[in-house]
Amino acid sequence: MKGLQIVHDTLAGRPAAALMRDGVLDDFLLSAPDDAPPVPGSIFRAITDRPLKGQGGMMMKVPEGGMALFRGAKGLAPGQPLLVQVTSYAEAGKAVPVTDKIIFKGRYVIVTPGAAGINVSRQIRDEEEKVRLLDILHSFEMPEGVGLIVRSSAEGASEEAIASEAEHFLGLAQAVLSDGDTQPELLVDAGDAQDLAARDWPEAQTVDGFEAYGVLDALALLETPEVRLGGTTLFIEPTRALVAVDVNTGGDFSPASGLKANLACARALPRQLRLRGLGGQITLDLAPMAQKDRRQFEQALRSAFKADAVETALVGWTPLGHFELQRKRERLPLPKGLT
Repeated sequence: MKGLQIVHDTLAGRPAAALMRDGVLDDFLLSAPDDAPPVPGSIFRAITDRPLKGQGGMMMKVPEGGMALFRGAKGLAPGQPLLVQVTSYAEAGKAVPVTDKIIFKGRYVIVTPGAAGINVSRQIRDEEEKVRLLDILHSFEMPEGVGLIVRSSAEGASEEAIASEAEHFLGLAQAVLSDGDTQPELLVDAGDAQDLAARDWPEAQTVDGFEAYGVLDALALLETPEVRLGGTTLFIEPTRALVAVDVNTGGDFSPASGLKANLACARALPRQLRLRGLGGQITLDLAPMAQKDRRQFEQALRSAFKADAVETALVGWTPLGHFELQRKRERLPLPKGLT
């Protein structure tokens, strides 16, 4: 099926959303289970608990007996309330990472307490459109010290839709920032998978039913670590410490086979990590290639991740010739047995 479709359904009783691009699964979101740690984007009133000596951090109490880790805790003392936002999923057995630089993110705008001013995404290059968007938002009376960022998805959107969303999130920010209570509490829920899909994915026809649109078949392929890319094969295997990606050339023994396989890996890797919900440290065990070809591989990898929504740092080469990445844990790993 040509074009974009956003498909809604539930898996294991959890709301889920799939982005199909020309009949191919391009992105997938699954809501966290009820007993999961707080999800990225959630905003809490947390209470400082105990400093981590030598690390510059502070353990913080969040609701239901949970603990959060706040780095950069200079000047804080135990017992203080602080507004924090979850930045990524916690690794098993660890505290939830949080920041005090909170934002309120919508489809068209991002409200930024502590960063005043109105700015337009650099992806919007049409000058007339920039002026139109700024005119819409300059009509608002901004709270002191609060700013707005216009997202690229606002390009071409109606004035009513943009203004309504900006008004909602400015009001929400003002309510949260004026909070004066002193007990741990969830103040803003990040939303489920379908809410996030509506916020972050391109506008598209929304339909229901994974089976009818081939989503279940695509998810079944993610149950195995093996990914076939023509003659190239990847094996993507999460371990407790890192995600290992092994690149094999298959039956191609030509002099350029290693470079071809590694370029195929570079193009496919962002989508595979996105669909599998994998983050943290990622190590690529690449096919053998000449030292002079490394720059071409790095350029291909950088280009591929530039179009990916999840923040990923290309760290570089190890002495053994592996390539390392560090990827934000914005999603939970895809559970096995969903299909």
